[in-house]
Amino acid sequence: MKLLLDTCTFLWLAGSRALPPRSTEAIQSPANDVFLSSVSVWEIITKHRAGRLPLPLVPEQLVTTESLRRGVAALSFDQDAALQLTRLPDLHRDPFDRMLICQAIADGLVIVTPDPLIAQYPIRVIW
Repeated sequence: MKLLLDTCTFLWLAGSRALPPRSTEAIQSPANDVFLSSVSVWEIITKHRAGRLPLPLVPEQLVTTESLRRGVAALSFDQDAALQLTRLPDLHRDPFDRMLICQAIADGLVIVTPDPLIAQYPIRVIW
């Protein structure tokens, strides 16, 4: 299974915040590929710069270190994902989450997220 970590899921994982057992098992399973989107990196940097996201390290160090430590691969946001927006209903207003949803649809990914609004879209969600 290919998993896409929601931004908050990645940050909780990096901060050693406990995730539900189902999410933890899926992320740690060697049978699954785990990704962090460039969209989430953009969101982390944007919120950190605005003073709304305190971090123990600067975003570049945090993302790089925790991705390597946890076996999380980078996933670029591409045109195929962006074009999914034309078919996406307006259930969620957060542009970062909408881009993650588009990536999940385009690439057949399962999003690991606690966000109930994301679960309303035609994608698989684990939490």
